[in-house]
Amino acid sequence: MRLLAAFALVVLLTGCPRGDAPTIIDYQTLGELRVATRIDSMAYRSDADGHTDGFEHDLLLELGNELGVPVRFVVYPSAQRALTAVRRGDAHLAAAALARNESLRGIRWAPGIRDMKLVIAARGELAEAISAPQQLAGRTVTARRGTLAAQHLRALRKSVPEMRIELVSGRRDEQLLADLADGRIALLATDEVQLAVAAVLRPELEIALALSNTAVMAWALPRNAPQDLVDTLTRFVGQARHDGLVARLEDRYLGHIQRLSQVDIAAFVARIRTRLPRFQAAFEAAAEETGVDWRLLAAVGYQESQWDPFAVSFTGVRGLMMLTDSTAARMGVRDRLDPAQSILGGARYFALMRESISDEVAEPDRTWMAIAAYNLGLGHLRGARQIARSLKRDSTTWVSMRGVLPLMSRPSFARRLRAGPARGGEAVIMTENVRAFYDILRRFEQISETPDDTVAAVPDLPPQATGSSTSTPPM
Repeated sequence: MRLLAAFALVVLLTGCPRGDAPTIIDYQTLGELRVATRIDSMAYRSDADGHTDGFEHDLLLELGNELGVPVRFVVYPSAQRALTAVRRGDAHLAAAALARNESLRGIRWAPGIRDMKLVIAARGELAEAISAPQQLAGRTVTARRGTLAAQHLRALRKSVPEMRIELVSGRRDEQLLADLADGRIALLATDEVQLAVAAVLRPELEIALALSNTAVMAWALPRNAPQDLVDTLTRFVGQARHDGLVARLEDRYLGHIQRLSQVDIAAFVARIRTRLPRFQAAFEAAAEETGVDWRLLAAVGYQESQWDPFAVSFTGVRGLMMLTDSTAARMGVRDRLDPAQSILGGARYFALMRESISDEVAEPDRTWMAIAAYNLGLGHLRGARQIARSLKRDSTTWVSMRGVLPLMSRPSFARRLRAGPARGGEAVIMTENVRAFYDILRRFEQISETPDDTVAAVPDLPPQATGSSTSTPPM
């Protein structure tokens, strides 16, 4: 019976008159929105703990909530394979950090989600040596096959015929950027965001030339996609841009990337290798007790003391997690200069801050605000949220509160605070730095990539009780 049911589903998904594009079952009938995606810093990510996220991932979960069905992600090894799945009728849409390319056959595009800037990247010295397209003559520029970047390179070669183009398949942007940083390729056409993400760990990567300012990220649908789905996507994307959802997700995944300087990044990466191993077990033990990701705790500790267990500030806070004497006593820390005690005390304090924030603040904004509260105190954070509401700003999102916190040092606003004035700008800097350090630590522990010749089948999950969408990590 199971075999018969599976065969019937295959017939429904792929059966069609010869010459017509296959049609996937309507998402309402199928009971899920099936999305073809790929592992990518913007589209879909999965860490060693099985947690999935990503700019497009989160946006699609919101779409699933609106449609009233769970979202099922099927992870393919490349954008080309994800597009092929859409053409075959194996998915309702493809979301794989795709630049809208009207020349692709068998594809219909949803409205643009966010602007993309296509660039040619190189290592520092070569990037500085190229200031005009003509200087690409005699050089080889690499791009992923079938991308809009490759198409722009072909157009550019009409004016620079001596430029060579190398097109590759089965390699992700981050893999090609690693090849670029290691000198295996000289020039790479890619998206500016992909370059910025890679440059966090490889600061030698820079923009050599801009390719285009007109690229747009969009979702790809089959040519014969039902009009009601197209209309729904048009309304959803338009509303998501209008009400700030797209901006909030951009801030969630990109807002912290350019906070650190190349010197800061190099120092942090060096200390991951030299200092962190001494304290990692203590961070992991604190995470086990408090439920806070050890990498986040480590990021807070680095921001506070650069993992120096004997750090002392002029205000009297001390130790690896820089606890005040009163906070240490509340958290059961007898010796602030003992790194294990400091880490556990800091973890307990951070967990308390996060748990004490109003339930109306969802993750990850809750975590970012808890970092600010770690610096300011919970009373000041609550006062800042009251100020935000008085200014008709959203007090539940970090992207909004990030602009409100610096106002706390101004006398006109400080008078409203029961706890008095505060250096809210410092809390913003701390939070943004911790976000960047945490991102780097997470990427150091990325799971192994999906083999090029496989598709990660994502098991079905029932809808949540609220009817919101769910996703599952690749197996």
